Amino acid sequence: MTDAAVPPPPSKGERTKERIVAAALELFRAHGYEATTMRMVAEAAGVSLGNAYYYFENKDLLLAAFYREVHEAHLAAARPRLARKRALADRLSAVMTAKLEVIEPYHRFSALMFRSAADPESPLNPFHPAGADIAREGEQLFAEALTGSSTRVPSDLAAELPGLLWTYSMGIVLYWIHDRSPGRRKTHALVDRTVEMIASAIKLASNPLLRPFRKKVVELVRDLRFPTEV
Repeated sequence: MTDAAVPPPPSKGERTKERIVAAALELFRAHGYEATTMRMVAEAAGVSLGNAYYYFENKDLLLAAFYREVHEAHLAAARPRLARKRALADRLSAVMTAKLEVIEPYHRFSALMFRSAADPESPLNPFHPAGADIAREGEQLFAEALTGSSTRVPSDLAAELPGLLWTYSMGIVLYWIHDRSPGRRKTHALVDRTVEMIASAIKLASNPLLRPFRKKVVELVRDLRFPTEV
C-alpha cells in the first residue's frame, strides 16, 4: 500500500468535534434534548463553552453532525455488500439491511431525532436544503444499486428511480422508528417484501406495452420532487 492510500489522521479540530458530538449524545440520552444545554455539553466534552459554540452554533447542529456520521457509516457498510450481489432485489436489500443495522443501536434515541426532523424548517428534515448533500449521496448509492444489477432499467426511469428509492428508504426508517417488535423484526420483514415488489415492478416497466404508463409515472415523480435550493 502506498502512502497516498493511507488516510491522514484526524486533525485536532476533528477530534474535538467528535468528542463534543459524543458527549452531546450521551447527555441527550440521559437528560433529554430540551434539558441538555450547550454548557453541559462543553463540560462533558472537556472544552470551553466558547469552543463548543465555535464548532456548533446550536444543538440542532450537533444532531446534524450525528446524522452525517450515521449516513457515512451506512455508505461504508453498504458498498462492500453491493460488490457481492447482482440480482436487483438482493442489491436493494443490501442497501436497506445495511441501513437498518447501522441505525439499530440508536433506536431509543431516534424519536428525539424524529421530533426535530419532522419539522419542515429543521435542517434535520430529509427534504431540507441543508441536507441536500446527504440526500444526493443516498440517491447515488441507490443509483449504484441499479446500475450494477442484472436488471435492465429504462433510461427515463433510471433518471428518477434513485431519488424515489431514497424517499422509500426514508419511509422505511419512519416505520422502523415506530417498530417495537423484537430486533425490529417487522421492519426487516417489510424490507424483504417490498424490495421484491420494487424489483418486479422495475422489470415490468421495461415492457414496451407499459411505456405510456411509465411515462406518466416519471412525469408525476418529476412534478412532485421537492426543490433543493436554499
